[in-house]
Amino acid sequence: MKNVLIGGIGNILLGDDGVGPYIVRLLAAHFEFEKGVEVADLGTPALDLIDQISGRDAVILIDSIKVDCEPGSVLLYRKPDIMHLRPEVRMDPHSPALVETLLSVEMFAIAPRDVLLIGIAGGSYDSGCRLSTPVSASIHQVVGEIQAELDRLEITYRRRERPIESGIWWTVPKPAPLPFTA
Repeated sequence: MKNVLIGGIGNILLGDDGVGPYIVRLLAAHFEFEKGVEVADLGTPALDLIDQISGRDAVILIDSIKVDCEPGSVLLYRKPDIMHLRPEVRMDPHSPALVETLLSVEMFAIAPRDVLLIGIAGGSYDSGCRLSTPVSASIHQVVGEIQAELDRLEITYRRRERPIESGIWWTVPKPAPLPFTA
């Protein structure tokens, strides 16, 4: 049995920053995963992310990112891509500090072998519990990328006959039915 984390990172009170938690709650409501797979809203972790990923076989993280491309663009970063980034100066204790976290768990030989960060280019980080239209439109693509990674890792999952309560209380511009496979 593999020990896998699918984690959403972000602050649901800051617009597009809430896309990670939104997607993992959507996944948990619509899919069942094999034993050993944890789907979690990680909120805005700092170095406590070390505890979340230590000892895992694989980690899939979903987060809004600030990059120079169109809002809603989906970018994939594997562990080597992430490790090549220099840790930036952190201005607050809530910065996810992914590079610092990976460096720490590597040093103690408890790092996951497979790490995938699915980054969604944010468009608006204004106060409010609403995803922008471009970010909302990327949700299906992100779920497809998660499914592709689970397939690559040979992790089984299936769509629930009846979705369970998602716990999502914030909104997206235009909720759409989920055309997920499996």
